[in-house]
Amino acid sequence: MGDLWSGESKNVEYKVALPDRSIKYVKTAVAFANGEGGRIVFGIEDQTLNVVGVPDDQVFTIMDAISNAIADSCEPLIIPDISMRDIDGKTVIVAEILPGAQRPYFIRSMGREQGTFVRVAGTTRQADAATIKELLFEGSNRSFDQTICLGLEATNDDIAKLCDAMTAVAKSNAKHDVDSVKPVTAKQLLSWGVLTERDGELKPTNAYAILTGTNGPVRSVIQCGVFKGSTKAVFVDRREFTGAPWELVEQAYRYVLRNIHMGARFEGVYRQDVYEIPPDAIRELIVNAVVHRSYIDHSSIQVAIYDNRLEITSPGRLPMGQTIERMKEGYSKIRNEALATAFSYMGLIEHWGSGIPRIIEEVREAGLREPEFLGGDTDLRINIYRGSDQAVRDTTQKVRDTTDGVRDTTQKVRDTTDGVRDTTQKVRDTEYLSENELSVFQYAQEHGEIVSATVKQLLDLQERQAQKILTRLVNHGLLRRVGSARSTRYILANAAAGDDEN
Repeated sequence: MGDLWSGESKNVEYKVALPDRSIKYVKTAVAFANGEGGRIVFGIEDQTLNVVGVPDDQVFTIMDAISNAIADSCEPLIIPDISMRDIDGKTVIVAEILPGAQRPYFIRSMGREQGTFVRVAGTTRQADAATIKELLFEGSNRSFDQTICLGLEATNDDIAKLCDAMTAVAKSNAKHDVDSVKPVTAKQLLSWGVLTERDGELKPTNAYAILTGTNGPVRSVIQCGVFKGSTKAVFVDRREFTGAPWELVEQAYRYVLRNIHMGARFEGVYRQDVYEIPPDAIRELIVNAVVHRSYIDHSSIQVAIYDNRLEITSPGRLPMGQTIERMKEGYSKIRNEALATAFSYMGLIEHWGSGIPRIIEEVREAGLREPEFLGGDTDLRINIYRGSDQAVRDTTQKVRDTTDGVRDTTQKVRDTTDGVRDTTQKVRDTEYLSENELSVFQYAQEHGEIVSATVKQLLDLQERQAQKILTRLVNHGLLRRVGSARSTRYILANAAAGDDEN
């Protein structure tokens, strides 16, 4: 069977026979052309991978039908490479689709908005508006961040302020001679694509909006959070950072350092304080997320700290030609050219493509398991698992869950008690809750209390069913009932005694 089984879920799709309607496999052909390419194999059962084969007297007829259906139905034109394979004495037909350069590809009869398909987690799905827009930029070989930002204006003073800010960052990151750093000029921003010229005037591009932290059509946000356990079911602290990208990097980086363990490494009689995850790797991951994310996708970068790992999620599918495997090997594919050039000038990026291999090496040297790279179809998630080798002794207590929150040393984000509640009480019991019970408990955590009427509305239940859920949460020791009759409400079981009015 050979290479037919390589990447079978993502790049290979099986059909036991030629479907009665060609659209069933034409959608997949479109998705492969819009992605990394792939193979559609006819004559193999999808679930069992049992080789059924196609009738020998119909092989050439079926091959012609497949080729014609794909070529006639798709726009731009997709020409599959159709071949036969002999597997266990049976003939199968393989239609190979190469990655397309004229994206987006779509089914002509359905139109571009409805007929564009992509591969997500090994399945063929209709592309949303953001993905279609991303494909358009890939197909035209343009960079979204170098495109003029509609509705945004930049005065000469605004441009000068950005130049001064970027020059200051570059000097602060200069490792050697600070005086050798040349100040940024408007002409430089124009050559990078941060500015563009129209009718003799300088106009800001999307890169300009990102670099200035403008809260407009281009989102530049990092959401950070600390969670109990290994899922987002119970949170301890949440923050959202906005502003210029170098500020986002610093704020998110400091947030992670405040919420992971500090330990000590002893070399002879000398003690060296170390973090459980190498700080340089943390910073590099955040920089990569800011520079290489899709800004067409309006989602935020997410930095999540769990008991067992640090997870950083960057919005958007991988750029055309990039794969997780190539990325780990040091292959660099720049999505945001203007932004990447600006970051390189400011000393936030050192060498193209070296970041991911360097992160992997630093994490290995720290005695941690190799970072985990997931997704790539709609976003990219990178996990660094927490823990340390025997040479590192943890000298700090775990982050305590308090209503005081985690003090923000950057003074950019004010610590508040809003939404940061102590959720350590009987967290292990939530593993045994039903989905409805967990939803009610989370609501109580976020709002401090809950009443029966809210449960009914939240889950669309009858009064009796709502009462059963609340009673079970009380029996689990997670909630406490206070008040009586119509004033009955349910608060967290570990709430201060003063909260109980009875």
